[in-house]
Amino acid sequence: MPDAHDDLVRVHDAHLHNLRHVSTSFPRGTLVAFTGVSGSGKSSLAFGTIHGEAQRRYLESIAPFARRLIGSAMDPRVESLHGLPPTVALEQRTSGGGARSTVATLTTLSHAIRLLYARAGEHPADVLTRGHPAHGGRLLAEAFSPNTTEGMCPVCRGTGVLHEPTERSMVPDPSLSIDDGAIQAWPGAWMGKNFHDILATLEVAPMDVPWRDIPREAREWILFTDEQPVVTVHPVRGVDQVQRTYEGRWQSVARYLRHAVSAAGSEKTRERALRHLDTSLCPACEGHRLHADALRVTYLGLPIFDLLARSAQQVLAMCEERATQLGMEHGTEDAATDRDDVSPEAEAERLLLPNLLPVLRTMVGLGVGHLTLDRPARTLSTGELQRLRLASQLRAGLFGVAYVLDEPSAGLHPSEKGMLQDLFDRFLEEGNSVLLVEHDMWLIEKADWVIDMGPGAGVEGGSILHSGPVAQLADAPGSRTAAHLGRPLPPLRTRDQSRRPTGGLLLTGVEARTIHDMDVEVPLGSFTAITGVSGSGKTTLISDVIARVLAGTVRTSVDDDEDEVGGAEPDAQLPGAERPPRVREVRGAEQIDRLVRITQKPIGRTPRSCLATYTGLFDRVRRLFADTDEARRRGWGVGRFSYNVTAGRCPTCQGEGQIEVELVFLPGTFTPCPDCHGARYTDETLEVTWNSLTIAEVLDLSVREARGVFASDARIMRALDALEAIGLGYLTLGQSATELSGGEAQRIKLATELQRTARGHTAYLLDEPTAGLHPADVDLLVAELNRLVDGGSSVIVVEHDMRVVAQADHVIDLGPGAGEDGGRIVASGTPAQVAQCQGSATGRWLAAHTAG
Repeated sequence: MPDAHDDLVRVHDAHLHNLRHVSTSFPRGTLVAFTGVSGSGKSSLAFGTIHGEAQRRYLESIAPFARRLIGSAMDPRVESLHGLPPTVALEQRTSGGGARSTVATLTTLSHAIRLLYARAGEHPADVLTRGHPAHGGRLLAEAFSPNTTEGMCPVCRGTGVLHEPTERSMVPDPSLSIDDGAIQAWPGAWMGKNFHDILATLEVAPMDVPWRDIPREAREWILFTDEQPVVTVHPVRGVDQVQRTYEGRWQSVARYLRHAVSAAGSEKTRERALRHLDTSLCPACEGHRLHADALRVTYLGLPIFDLLARSAQQVLAMCEERATQLGMEHGTEDAATDRDDVSPEAEAERLLLPNLLPVLRTMVGLGVGHLTLDRPARTLSTGELQRLRLASQLRAGLFGVAYVLDEPSAGLHPSEKGMLQDLFDRFLEEGNSVLLVEHDMWLIEKADWVIDMGPGAGVEGGSILHSGPVAQLADAPGSRTAAHLGRPLPPLRTRDQSRRPTGGLLLTGVEARTIHDMDVEVPLGSFTAITGVSGSGKTTLISDVIARVLAGTVRTSVDDDEDEVGGAEPDAQLPGAERPPRVREVRGAEQIDRLVRITQKPIGRTPRSCLATYTGLFDRVRRLFADTDEARRRGWGVGRFSYNVTAGRCPTCQGEGQIEVELVFLPGTFTPCPDCHGARYTDETLEVTWNSLTIAEVLDLSVREARGVFASDARIMRALDALEAIGLGYLTLGQSATELSGGEAQRIKLATELQRTARGHTAYLLDEPTAGLHPADVDLLVAELNRLVDGGSSVIVVEHDMRVVAQADHVIDLGPGAGEDGGRIVASGTPAQVAQCQGSATGRWLAAHTAG
């Protein structure tokens, strides 16, 4: 039995995911780095096992009924774990929450600020007569939130704008007939067809004449009536479709649009509906979204919308000045406690300001003090999101916990990583432990202890190669991390070594967020890296400007984030709202035929999406099975070999291969299906084989194994070769999308593109493609990106990894700072030329860390 008083965390027999029944120990109160190639088992050990076990113990300590409300947690699958402190996990996420999430809500500053306005704000006399009687007529904190019934403007319901359907917005081209699609506001697919068929059955208006020729009364009824008649519809369907009558209920076009905006299940449906509504600023709240009384309350002389529109740095200065006036030492509530003349308002400030000041100070210290508190979360970069989440954790002032952090360096420029080290030191000084899942060698070198996983990834990983001080990692056999510690950057490309551009994309007068009147030229037929500190405008330039410009000019485009490019701009009229990007002049876009934009979005959200289905190779595999003599004899087509089709899949697990076991008051766990044992298919389906393999056995093959099995099939080999070349040979064909890391998902998307035959000039846009990748995997990625450029394409990446930047043909460095201090081109040229610019953070880092 381990000594309960020693300072070690001891893990025994961890076997979650690909972990090979590993055991290890590490000291508490230290900085511990979990390292290894992508997919080696780092996150499974740090998050799934260590944090998962801490979470399980916490759930056991609360009431059984409350456990059910919290929901099930993952089974950590570990025999024992001793010396484990409580854990606080901060996983890497590229999403900033819902459409209304802001900097203030992400950091939970919004709640404290609303309380300040409620308890210490200046209320006009007439407002006090209408406020809450138990609080002396003051408004409650809820009155300062547009998301509550007490606070939202009653006219616009807290949106700040009015969306009104008009004939022009719903029928933009009156020369078309209803049959020809005059009513553009109708939804697509079957729902739009239903509206059409119901209207035809009602015989309200002729369907085949121009809209403008339909009598006005009929047009008004179709668009605006409140009537909802029910009729029997006899739809006209294709010969291969079911001919069946149904009872259809009519609703006007305006009624449908209003419902789609207010109650749509998906944001995409809502945005489509908004495009067919006229949007105007709410005259009651003037776009500020709050009730009139809340807008008149001030604190520090400002209404709440004005305070939130200021940067964290500005709000910090104002609050620190107020704390000094209140006699609060360093912004704490320890001072002036014995004063009898303190007003209730000042007392409220003394209690609430200590909740704001630590978070605001940490935001400034972490380099995100330039962000305004009302900045929408969806507009933040990955690095900004990560640092805001870190800042929000500090308000708790926890002691004796273990912070489990997933790549906190993601999205940060190398020059900013010193901020993280300062933060970790603060955690440790307060008596906590810090567990990092990390690929950044600079941070790993500064750790007290390192646990290196490997030697490979997936089925080739899951073992602990080293657990001990960083200095001893170099002696660990098979460690791919050891080779990269202390390794200098590769030689910087010079003008003579860089590719000669085949053309150029010139954008002049760019206006987007913090970018003002920028002129930028991107060489074509080259590998271009866009660099700069976090928040300097890199993602804005590549995603909001270049991607939008090219999307409107190329013949074809592939974009896994289409909602962000060319989407609706419903809030553009709000005070302080961002305007759509504008470019005064574009030259050279006609040289690009195809656009491919690859983001860090997952390839699927359910276990039904897997590697084989996403890359398209499973279609060919199912065809091979359907073409066997046995499948033909049974009359089975390709659908029989899909685990998403009822006929061939296991009825118990519905083709997922696993079922969730409910443990009543304990966290649920997934276990292989008792009937198909993880195969996904019925026994009858598995009776058909191809080359002695069942369809389930094919899905269990790794990419590397499948290359030997399908060596004679050119179509399948194209996909497999692309996956192997980019370092994904360890993944199984049936690997669920939900089990893939962000780095793996992005490389799968790139591999899917690599297997396609290039036609014309293609521009590839990638935002931080090395995020989540080990340096060994980065080398493979760079090789493939260079292959694309050598084939005549253009590759443009936003990148913080200086190993990638050093090997680019051209660098565009933005800055010099973040927010309004950024958005300008600081340096542009080859990596060697940028390294000579002392005003560039990227240039200084390249110069200081290059060999020789």
